[in-house]
Amino acid sequence: MSPHTKDSSPSNITGATILLENVTKTYGGKKPAVDQLTLEIPAGQTVMFVGPSGCGKTTTLKMINRLIEPTSGRIVINGEDVTSMNSDKLRRGIGYVIQAGGLLPHLTVGANIGLVPKMLKWDKQRIAERTDELLDLVSLDPTIYRNRYPKELSGGQQQRVGVARALAADPSILLMDEPFGAVDPITRQRLQEELLHIQSELHKTIVFVTHDFDEAVKLGDWIVIFNVGGHIEQYGTPEQILARPASKFVEDFIGSGAGLKQLGLARVRDTTMSRVPAFREGDDAKDAALRVSEDGHRYAVVVDANDRPLDLVSVQALQKMSTVTTRPHQILHTVGESSTLDDALDTMLVAGSSVAVVTGPRGRYRGLLHAQTIISSIDEASSSDVAEVDLPVGHNTGQIPIATRTEDGIVTYRVAEGGSSSGDSAVPSAEALESEASAVGREQA
Repeated sequence: MSPHTKDSSPSNITGATILLENVTKTYGGKKPAVDQLTLEIPAGQTVMFVGPSGCGKTTTLKMINRLIEPTSGRIVINGEDVTSMNSDKLRRGIGYVIQAGGLLPHLTVGANIGLVPKMLKWDKQRIAERTDELLDLVSLDPTIYRNRYPKELSGGQQQRVGVARALAADPSILLMDEPFGAVDPITRQRLQEELLHIQSELHKTIVFVTHDFDEAVKLGDWIVIFNVGGHIEQYGTPEQILARPASKFVEDFIGSGAGLKQLGLARVRDTTMSRVPAFREGDDAKDAALRVSEDGHRYAVVVDANDRPLDLVSVQALQKMSTVTTRPHQILHTVGESSTLDDALDTMLVAGSSVAVVTGPRGRYRGLLHAQTIISSIDEASSSDVAEVDLPVGHNTGQIPIATRTEDGIVTYRVAEGGSSSGDSAVPSAEALESEASAVGREQA
């Protein structure tokens, strides 16, 4: 079971298992950018690729959809060898998101999202319905955004449209190459929360490249830490890697404050939230104030027609109104239920409040979180043990794993007796690998 996507199960997984089997990529006569990599990516989970520049993480990502062809080895998706499949056909079944969205500037938002469905010969009505569905999924109102052009969108909105476009043909796999690296920190946090919400609904197989270890901890069910040559230094859950780094290289890559980073593993959804009553603009304010008081709360949440929060108002403010209204020029700071407790505390500090409004998938209201609840949850998280889970296969030994298929059609792998798994990979030392760094250029990252 996925450590972060706790409700993932074979019944609701729509992703596919990926296996890179003994894959090597060499550019010209240089040393391999990726060397004898065998890596299992479990179905329906998010696997983060991290490591220094030149370690082969982006090369590895691009070999999955064969934007880069492996020099040797096989790419296997759900038990099928796709190494010799028509590459265009393969890519149409795999979503791909890059920095800044990669939108075509001369096409509307709707046309950008509908590109792949159009190539797949979907009819216009089906494309239109899918476009609106996906815009709603990424919290963009279809009536407002479908006919806009990319230049009319903010950076965060462009990236949301890029994610929607990647999901248009309902692919089982989503590849993301540093998608949030070009936006400001606040937008980055919101996009991360949006991705967590989307994944909680869709359960795709997501492979995500990042330089930011904190981002990997926040988004990943699993993290692969690469060294030069695509060598796996460690493959495990964020909890395992933070609690038990496998080498000096991993310790140095994590950096200082590993204990503080562990506190960031706790999620808002795992805390106790107050289900404060929600009202819409125009509702009777006196009735609203009475209901809130009777329920023992001090606040009420104002939501729109889609149950998305607009404002947080006190009982005292409601008592002075005739109908429920939002405060003019008020910016409501919200936090997603999949966010970390660190994010929630940060949101409260920015808002200057001891409470935060929590949202779920598609930005809908979930409840109210209090600062004291966060403090109690952090105390519990810091004293809990790291869960033991079965590790996916990951090594550079040349050992070919054995595949099995469950009754639900999910493919999993195991290492044959005497082989190496991600926990005991026979990889060269960090010092030996670092000596190779100069031979592998940044363009091979």
